[in-house]
Amino acid sequence: MRLLTALLIGLIFGLGISVSGMINPAKVLNFFDLAQIRAGTWDPSLAFVMAGALAVAIPGYRLVFARPAPAFEDRFQLPDTRVIDRRLILGSATFGIGWGIAGFCPGGALPAIGSGDPVVFLFLAALIGGLLVARALQSRAPARKPA
Repeated sequence: MRLLTALLIGLIFGLGISVSGMINPAKVLNFFDLAQIRAGTWDPSLAFVMAGALAVAIPGYRLVFARPAPAFEDRFQLPDTRVIDRRLILGSATFGIGWGIAGFCPGGALPAIGSGDPVVFLFLAALIGGLLVARALQSRAPARKPA
């Protein structure tokens, strides 16, 4: 049941990303290109997609966290630290730069596989390569001290 629920949630997410046009990197890049505001060709639709996601997620989180435990787990799996460290900042910056360059984020690229566009597969190959490099660098780094 747990796997089926995850599949259903993933399908709904993918459908939402596809219907909103966010699998099109040009649409995403038109949002990030703020120079287009003066030209009158800036596309604010990504902001509306994000606002719509927040309008659903915020009440959803409130409902879920009102429960004593999640439906398929013994307890909620929440971050145990609120520390903003170098690793978090570099990871966030890398994600944002990659999204701004490619027009894809991992969540938007997976539904885009169905388009068959070779750019999507190139992005996913680069994403996997980046994950492998990060994992290799982490394994070489000294152990992190708990916060």
